Amino acid sequence: MLLEVEVEKCFAEFSVRAAFTLHSEKCGVFGPSGSGKSTLMHLLAGLLEPDSGFIRLNGRTLFDKGHKINLLPEARRVGVVFQHACLFPHLSVRKNLLYGLNRLPSPQRAIDVDQLIRVLHIESLLDRSVNRLSGGEKQRVALGRTVLACPQLILLDEPLSGLDGQLKYQIIPYLRQVFTQFSIPMLFISHSLEELRLMTDEVLAMEHGRAEKTMPTEELARSRLGGSGRGYINLLELDAPEDMGRLLKCNWGGLPLMLLKSEDATAGQFALGSRDILLFKKHPEATSARNMLACVVRRIYETEWLAGIELDCQGRTLIAEIVPQSVEEMELRPGSEVVAVFKASAFRRLY
Repeated sequence: MLLEVEVEKCFAEFSVRAAFTLHSEKCGVFGPSGSGKSTLMHLLAGLLEPDSGFIRLNGRTLFDKGHKINLLPEARRVGVVFQHACLFPHLSVRKNLLYGLNRLPSPQRAIDVDQLIRVLHIESLLDRSVNRLSGGEKQRVALGRTVLACPQLILLDEPLSGLDGQLKYQIIPYLRQVFTQFSIPMLFISHSLEELRLMTDEVLAMEHGRAEKTMPTEELARSRLGGSGRGYINLLELDAPEDMGRLLKCNWGGLPLMLLKSEDATAGQFALGSRDILLFKKHPEATSARNMLACVVRRIYETEWLAGIELDCQGRTLIAEIVPQSVEEMELRPGSEVVAVFKASAFRRLY
């Protein structure tokens, strides 16, 4: 994908100025509420007209003020999935899904309908009224409808923010699988850094209506160490679960980790808070914590009141956050050997 943007839109008390070029197939737009994320999405989709500038997608001009080009939304081949599913309430799930596809010329119909239905796991929903769907089911149908319109780019405007708690994490695997399997570029717009880390490789940061700089999503996450009340969240892919009685032993890239056994503690994506990790200079003689990993300090991030310690755990990466006094007392520096210790109860399953 090649998305080239240089636009400006002014309102009475707010303006959006964006100048960037994106190549990544999985890109995000990050910023707090009111930073201009949704306005940028509306400009790209053709729902708002910029005051100046241009928008080009894969070499095709969607908007150019100087040349008086402003393609209608339906002519841009840019799909949109909104925060709320916006399904047609008078149509069944099947008819909602096929709405865009039926309006496409046959040569542009590149997505296999049955395959998409299987990926989204909505086979049993096809004949239902959309009024009888849960929030997560509605979002899956909305995504399917957009994908079947075969766009060159899909914009997702806070698609998970309307879902409560764990439900959002149940949707993420479907989103990931669709965009991977059907190779459709996306722009995932969110104020949640955790969602962006799970969905994107690159991110465009917006603040006060300005969008200019892109960076790897993980780089943005680490640049904000110390700025969150929960601290940095380590994302771990665990597999090969083994029943150990009241505990579960899982594999993390060749390293065994112990988790509390519960109904949802199976293989999948888990979160481990940076502030749940204790660091020792030597292997502790006795501790109630079930996980102890020999690590090497790779990098130290200075923050206002905590220090982020990037650890190399036999090729795997963990981030711990500790107070600066501990860094000084333990004489930590890149290359220092430490033991990372954390409880079996510290893990939170995402999906």
